[in-house]
Amino acid sequence: MTGGILVIVGIIVIVMVHETGHFLAARAVGMKATEFFFGFGPRLWSTRRGETEYGIKALPLGGYVRITGMNLLEEVAPEDEGRTYRDKPFWAKSLVVLAGSATHFPLAYLLFYLVIVGVGLPTATTTVEGVQAALDDGSPSPAALADLRGGDTIVAFDGVSTPEWEDLVDAITTHPGEQVTLTVERGGETLFVDVVLASVDDGAGGESGYLGVASQIGTERVGPVAGLGEAGRTLGDAVVSSGRGLWELVTGVPRLLAAVFGGNLEDVGDSRPVSPIGLVGIAGDLGPGLALYLVGQVAVFVGVFNAVPLYPLDGGHFAVALYEKLRGRSADVRKLMPVAAAVVAFLVVIGLLAVYLDIASPLDLG
Repeated sequence: MTGGILVIVGIIVIVMVHETGHFLAARAVGMKATEFFFGFGPRLWSTRRGETEYGIKALPLGGYVRITGMNLLEEVAPEDEGRTYRDKPFWAKSLVVLAGSATHFPLAYLLFYLVIVGVGLPTATTTVEGVQAALDDGSPSPAALADLRGGDTIVAFDGVSTPEWEDLVDAITTHPGEQVTLTVERGGETLFVDVVLASVDDGAGGESGYLGVASQIGTERVGPVAGLGEAGRTLGDAVVSSGRGLWELVTGVPRLLAAVFGGNLEDVGDSRPVSPIGLVGIAGDLGPGLALYLVGQVAVFVGVFNAVPLYPLDGGHFAVALYEKLRGRSADVRKLMPVAAAVVAFLVVIGLLAVYLDIASPLDLG
């Protein structure tokens, strides 16, 4: 439950920080911003401060800042000329349109740093949580035959240190059917346990070694200084994975539609869209650390998506400003309408599919 609340709050914060980036940049370069709202549709509440109306609307599907003259078809009052988006130089337009997406990355970095240094992330350890009694064929598991017990810590495999769970798993899987020696710490004693690993199907036509133990989950934190670099690496990985995921989402639309309308939801695949409903459902089973980590990943993905140079996304506005700078004349907004309509239609379709999938076939990360 806590994780779900953190994700809801996190999404609201992402939206508001994004719009605040646009708003502050517009004010800084002398543009007039008349509205700053969370949500769309009918007004639920609003207040005016100076020339800007702030408020909340009924549909919590994002937010917006209305900047005078940003819509190229908008009629502008004579007294506002000189304070409009379209009257400003290229550098000012670029600053304003990219400021929103740019906020996502420092926000994500801050979240990753907070989790890595302060909250900690759940991490599989080489301490045994439990031992599988029998294999699928009913025979005793190698761990049971070797009398491994919950609380044992496996510190080495055939004399090679295994400080991380991944190290131990890699060693086990590459020795199917072999007798190996595990160095085990139990109650202050060091034991050398001989065990014959099982050989199981690896799902790719080969064999994989198998022991039959479950890992005990611990919480891993790093120091404040080391966390600076670790958070940076996490942010870089998130940017790369977001770009890859966005490409897979776009190219996977035909298969997604075929799976949904063909009634074969098991064929949707991993590159399915996830709505806020799905994110809350996922986070409900997570602790605070992973929930905040998930919010950071969402912030990066939305930032990357908004930077795509297609109108009316932030990157699209930048592309139009760049075109006008290079060509020395205003863009014909009428030619941009089909692009804008296609982008909006894509977002609506993906959003509806995401909601449907999150209700009909929720993600199972267990």
